[in-house]
Amino acid sequence: MIAITGVSGQLGQLVVEELLNTVAADQLVAIVRNPAKIKSFADRGVQVRAASYEDKAALVQALNGVEKLLLISSSEVGQRAVQHRNVIDAAKEAGVKLIAYTSLLHADSSPLGLADEHIATEEMLKQSGIPFVLLRNGWYTENYLASVPPALQHGVFIGSTGEGKIAAAARADYAAAAAKVMTLDNQAGKIYELAGDHGWTLAELTAELTKQSGKTVVYQNLPEADFKAALLGAGLPEGLAAMLANSDVGASKGGLFDDSHQLSALIGRPTTPLAESMRAAL
Repeated sequence: MIAITGVSGQLGQLVVEELLNTVAADQLVAIVRNPAKIKSFADRGVQVRAASYEDKAALVQALNGVEKLLLISSSEVGQRAVQHRNVIDAAKEAGVKLIAYTSLLHADSSPLGLADEHIATEEMLKQSGIPFVLLRNGWYTENYLASVPPALQHGVFIGSTGEGKIAAAARADYAAAAAKVMTLDNQAGKIYELAGDHGWTLAELTAELTKQSGKTVVYQNLPEADFKAALLGAGLPEGLAAMLANSDVGASKGGLFDDSHQLSALIGRPTTPLAESMRAAL
């Protein structure tokens, strides 16, 4: 059986949908804090089991009979290392044979502060003795397209990426890759650096927004502190604003770029172009 954690999240739901194309529903275990949120999967025959990243005992039970586990990184930045250790320890106790983990693009050399907890988790996996595969995901295009509405409203798209190229891909592309790895044999020890086929700057994203929307929008590059202040002013929590600003600066240093095309090779098709994602966002 194949288990997936964090299935109530956007990536987790997409992964389960992908797996349902090739794996019998009763061979899938969707682990989630609140089963009511994914009742639709239970209705289709997926085994929905309740467990949170904080509850190791519940995780051990949820992983009973599971051979392969997709550990989708927790969304709680700052709590991830502790939470991931619970999952890994539970997997060991339950006899899981392979863990796939959604890490960060080039985590071991990334300039992004986000990398720290991913590096810590990768080290835990090494120490666990459980065979593992790393899915080092780049940025989701959707991360930046979430800023389209305010950019259209004000005519300005703000960030701190400078001329840094961002090889982002659609969330669905990363979900397809994760699902594929869970169904392939001989994955233990592999490290996939997953990113979009074509990198772009935020100035180029803004030009595409202008082209498709018919409204002139310009890109304004800000110092990290100013960008964080703008995000705080827009109502984002302190931690999230700091993380996003730091990640933008990391992108300016090449932290979100990769041109190895491992993602498209894995999913057997080109990654979703920016223009297509932009159309969907608009």
